[in-house]
Amino acid sequence: MNIKKKRNLDGVKSTIRGIEGAIEITIVTLIYYFVWRNGYVEGTFPAYYGNGKYVLTGIYALLVLVLFFNFDGFKFGYLRLSDVLISQWIALFIANFITYWQLCLIANVVITPVPMLVLMVADVLISFACAYCYSVVYHRLYVPKKMVMIYGSSEAVSLKLKMDTRCDKYRITKLVSVEEGFERICRQIEGFDAVVINDISAEMRNDILKYCYNRGIRTYVAPKISDIIVRGAKSINLFDTPLLLVKGRGLTMPQRVYKRIFDVVVCSLAMVVAAPIMLLVAIAIKIEDRGPVFYTQKRMSLDGQVFDILKFRSMIVDAEKEGRSIPATEHDPRITRVGAFTRATRIDELPQLLNILKGDMSIVGPRPERVEHMEKYSRDIPEFNFRLKVKGGLTGYAQIYGKYNTSPYDKLRLDLMYIENYSFMTDLKLILMTIRIMLKKESTEGFDKAEELERLKQEMLANMHREESADEERMVGAGKNG
Repeated sequence: MNIKKKRNLDGVKSTIRGIEGAIEITIVTLIYYFVWRNGYVEGTFPAYYGNGKYVLTGIYALLVLVLFFNFDGFKFGYLRLSDVLISQWIALFIANFITYWQLCLIANVVITPVPMLVLMVADVLISFACAYCYSVVYHRLYVPKKMVMIYGSSEAVSLKLKMDTRCDKYRITKLVSVEEGFERICRQIEGFDAVVINDISAEMRNDILKYCYNRGIRTYVAPKISDIIVRGAKSINLFDTPLLLVKGRGLTMPQRVYKRIFDVVVCSLAMVVAAPIMLLVAIAIKIEDRGPVFYTQKRMSLDGQVFDILKFRSMIVDAEKEGRSIPATEHDPRITRVGAFTRATRIDELPQLLNILKGDMSIVGPRPERVEHMEKYSRDIPEFNFRLKVKGGLTGYAQIYGKYNTSPYDKLRLDLMYIENYSFMTDLKLILMTIRIMLKKESTEGFDKAEELERLKQEMLANMHREESADEERMVGAGKNG
């Protein structure tokens, strides 16, 4: 498939996704209408057997549409099939849960949930069939991109390893160092579907970006810290020269107030559900080795305030008896049997609901770091303190889109994206997306994976240097022969 044809297909990708989404929403809505009309005794909803039934059906369709959209349920091919399915199932569960109580209010009585449970099962099956078929269509129409990466340092090459995990969507087939110069880089860009720009100077990046933009070449740019700050800036158009205002204060006072109210309300409700689970876990920890139930660490939050974060103890009592942090690996012998379960399911984090109620943390925000880690990261990355403009959180961008072994710089970029684009709906979306992440094993990968990533990166750099040396030798040989 030639480049021009691929670019034309890219132009209709969103239209195809829209049609696919409309088909799925229509099927789900029709099933709801059938179950609602045939699953309940006639006369249960007398006021809605006229035109009102179409209004109620339309409300259901709108609810599913909004939830799918907000939970990334329409991103067929963009996300992995498992991610799309979990997103859709969470959205369908919420929609059916809300609709059930809506029907109870209309009937003025608590109706049997059996038809709605049947509806949920049917929705899951339809969701699986649609998402699977749409993903197959996506991957047949849109083959992986043939990409070239322009990089500035050896650290930037690690992005290729990350993108290689999605070889169904991205395929970086060439790496070009920025040291080769603008003219040579431009010659090598031609013939590729897309360009990835990572960790190069602002001047060179702008030149390459404009070159690609002028030729309609798809370009992926790894943002710098300043780029993320500017993205959250306010536009001022009082003059013929546009301005961008960066306040740099974190959340406004009204935002802090209603975020705190939201934290207290949601945590209070969550405690009702979590309390029995927390009690059982506490008993299990005590029975296993008679040690303390909770484990505390000094963490840093808003404006550098230090507090004791609570966790269920998942390791042996003297796991850090030397007084220094020793990150746990996947098969760390210090992890207890109960701890292995609580870490895998993230239940060890539940006591932090108490931290949130106390006001030390928020539900959503940058993950609060240990004091010694903050000091170390801030020495290496002076901008790391920017994360302290808001309260630390139980979940956030870095927890959802990152992993335990995500680098401090990448964590900072993710957290700044949240700080600079904060909204109530963002918090709500991130909370619900956390449920999806908790079901994924890869999100709990330990620090031992970072060592594997570093090894692969060094191997890749060594191969690149060998290939470059071989190319130079061939060019010298060709010159001698000539």
